[in-house]
Amino acid sequence: MFGLHSTARTIAAGAAALFCLTAPALADEPREFEWSFTVAGTSDYIFRGISLSGEDPALQASINMSYGIFYAGLWSSNVDGAGYAPVEVDAYMGIKPVWGPATFDFGVVYYTYPGGDPGGTFGLDYVEFKAGVSGSPFKNFTVSPTFWFTPDQENYVETYTIESTFAYALNPVGIFTPTVSALVGYTEGDGGSGIFLGEDDYTYWNAGLALAVEKFTFDFRYWDTTLANGGGGLADERFVFTASITLP
Repeated sequence: MFGLHSTARTIAAGAAALFCLTAPALADEPREFEWSFTVAGTSDYIFRGISLSGEDPALQASINMSYGIFYAGLWSSNVDGAGYAPVEVDAYMGIKPVWGPATFDFGVVYYTYPGGDPGGTFGLDYVEFKAGVSGSPFKNFTVSPTFWFTPDQENYVETYTIESTFAYALNPVGIFTPTVSALVGYTEGDGGSGIFLGEDDYTYWNAGLALAVEKFTFDFRYWDTTLANGGGGLADERFVFTASITLP
């Protein structure tokens, strides 16, 4: 089992190697500071197929900043469940270098649950690393596979997650720009931990339609998982509606 420190060293070494490979391109990379603020309301906060809002609506907000290939931000949502209620606040940062037709994404996310109970089912405050790539094999179609790794740490066991999103942008319909998309993922925790609602591993997926109009997006999505008995209802199949606005 990897320790947190050895994992951090591995990530740092990989980031250093990536920087060396992309250094020539970075010299010509436009470096302009950009930011955005997003507020969303959703009928259910779903994280990898599991409801973290007790199957109730959630209000979510995020602020995103970027400068060249570097990015950072904060994301938050109300949550409801054993141990981690009442709110989740995540901090993230990373780099998105472009190499030919592919855009890479190497980052780290720090999940926190202010005011939560450290004795809760899922534990509190943990770090997760990600490595992803996005590209368009043909016009309007985008594929984005991502690998997530959570090292063994005080409040979380070692887990691996691999998922991929497939999206196809359709022609505008009236004032709307529609996009159909789907995601399939698999996650596995340290053997015997039962971290995922009593299971060590499971598969999850979704499919849906997003309608964008100016700064608004309306998303209609179906979710499901392979968790036995739907994890007590929290991982059952369901339809989720999300409305968001992004500024400026």
